[in-house]
Amino acid sequence: MKNTLIALLLIGQIVLAQTCVAQERKTDEPFIARPYLQIGRTPSPETLQLLWHTPDASTDWAVEYQTKANGTWKKTDAPTSVRVAVAGIEPHLVYDATFTGLTPGSKFNYRLLKAGKVVFTAEAQATKKADQPYRFVAFADIGAETPAQKKLASRAFLAKPDFVVVPGDIVYERGLISEYRTRFWPIYNANQIDSTGAPLLRSVPMIVAPGNHDTDTRDLDKYPDALAYYYYWNQPLNGLGGTEGGPMVPILTASVDNRKAFTDAAGDAYLKMSNYSFNYGNAHWTVIDSNPYVDFTDKALQEWIAADLASAKDATWRFVMFHHPGFNSAREHYEQQHTRLLSPLFEAGKVDVVFTGHVHNYQRSFPLTFVPDRKGVLLVASMGAKTARGRVVNGRWTLDKSFDGKTKTTPKGIIYLVTGAGGQTLYNPEQNNDPDSWQKFTDKFYSNVHSLTVADVDGKTLTVRQVDVNGKELDSFKVTK
Repeated sequence: MKNTLIALLLIGQIVLAQTCVAQERKTDEPFIARPYLQIGRTPSPETLQLLWHTPDASTDWAVEYQTKANGTWKKTDAPTSVRVAVAGIEPHLVYDATFTGLTPGSKFNYRLLKAGKVVFTAEAQATKKADQPYRFVAFADIGAETPAQKKLASRAFLAKPDFVVVPGDIVYERGLISEYRTRFWPIYNANQIDSTGAPLLRSVPMIVAPGNHDTDTRDLDKYPDALAYYYYWNQPLNGLGGTEGGPMVPILTASVDNRKAFTDAAGDAYLKMSNYSFNYGNAHWTVIDSNPYVDFTDKALQEWIAADLASAKDATWRFVMFHHPGFNSAREHYEQQHTRLLSPLFEAGKVDVVFTGHVHNYQRSFPLTFVPDRKGVLLVASMGAKTARGRVVNGRWTLDKSFDGKTKTTPKGIIYLVTGAGGQTLYNPEQNNDPDSWQKFTDKFYSNVHSLTVADVDGKTLTVRQVDVNGKELDSFKVTK
């Protein structure tokens, strides 16, 4: 009995010691979210933004970087910070520093110093110029804290992309600060690559579009830390903003204090960062808020999309990214076809590929053009936005079935990709081997395995591969101009 008690005491001491070490380690961690890269408000091949989150305490932070291996370390301008202080979450600071004078397409090293002491180091990739080949990874519906999400984070890192795009549903279920902290930052910005995540965000920028799980929660009295999308991403603010209660932005439910806490932290990102565009390499990207609260018959929105695409006349490639697919063969969300109303604008703007998510699988359409049913469009316009939101949009499509992506690589029409198998529960696996259940516009359909999209752009050649969580290639095609 005595020996048993001694053994139990020893075990207790060991557990206590381990707990103290863990607490000490946690206390020593200077970051709430470790440093991660962003393209910034005005993207350029010579610049990148670096963001990180810390507890709400005044600290002497500095960022240094080398543009060449073994080169001299130089400092960025003094980092700036925004305080996020919403109910239910300990106040914290979101820091931002700018790398300038980068060599396009080259690796560079950087480090963060806290009170003169180096506390973080990483290697990063500078943005590519128009005449340089580049690679990007795309996946949506990701932040679900599942084993598949974590494995795909590693798969994305191993693909060695120059940047990553996410067509919505960054975190589940409500786009909360608390969800980012458990379901996003630790997985995409882990200190090492393994089955739990990868150091992806510190290496290359991630560019995101709002999904329904990111910006649909508008009750800040019930969920004060919602709409974290507007706190944590440093992306262009060159889109159409809109006003609350208008055709693009629903009204917030918030007390005076909760509204002020939100708008103080979100700043100009709120109302402006839902729709935006940017250039990377020789491509122009148009990012659209496709949530059902948006009225896609709104003239101002349509004119902005048309003008943005027209401004990209010098780009070799034109890509569009949003969350809700208009062309979807899955039974899940089949009726949410409201983004089909934008197809004529995309065709007039010579869009090559549309990247979407929302439906948790992978689908590729035949190259297609689409004419919405005129009577249906008039009905939608006359009855207002509520009819346009999440409704069937009938019309006539024309398919280019001669395009095979192998020998015939110049499509007649737009290719619509659903890359929503990024981590959340898969939709309609029963349709995977049942092509009779697919719509006529669907060429490829994989719903029984999680996957991501790897795209290579080299001048006038675009090569796209869909790779599953185990590294197996599910689909591939080439587009040439």
